[in-house]
Amino acid sequence: KSLLPCSVVARNSANTHNRHGPTLMAMNRQTRRHLQKQGEMSADGAPISNRDRRQAVGSAADTERSGPREFVGEVKGELRKVVWPTKDEIANYSVVVFVTIVVLTALIAGLDYLTGEGVLRLFDVN
Repeated sequence: KSLLPCSVVARNSANTHNRHGPTLMAMNRQTRRHLQKQGEMSADGAPISNRDRRQAVGSAADTERSGPREFVGEVKGELRKVVWPTKDEIANYSVVVFVTIVVLTALIAGLDYLTGEGVLRLFDVN
């Protein structure tokens, strides 16, 4: 048997084909409402083509490029909004990272030693 999904046969043949072939699939009410809310599907259940959505999204003001000075100003503004950690938080995080690295390094070194000894004993190599 094939692992491909079974084809879905629609009851209303008027909405089952577009220029690319059969596209209407069985979907529940929640999925249809979600697609309509996102603008993927019209109220009658027909899919909205990508070309129509792309034209509605972009505008002339959005496509203008800003200069480097404006970019740097926006970056500085965003960095002012960041909640930076205190010295105590940095110290705590550093200790946690250091301890984690030591523990993981010891674990990997131990596993390396044990597997090496196991292989040497398995093949009777002194």
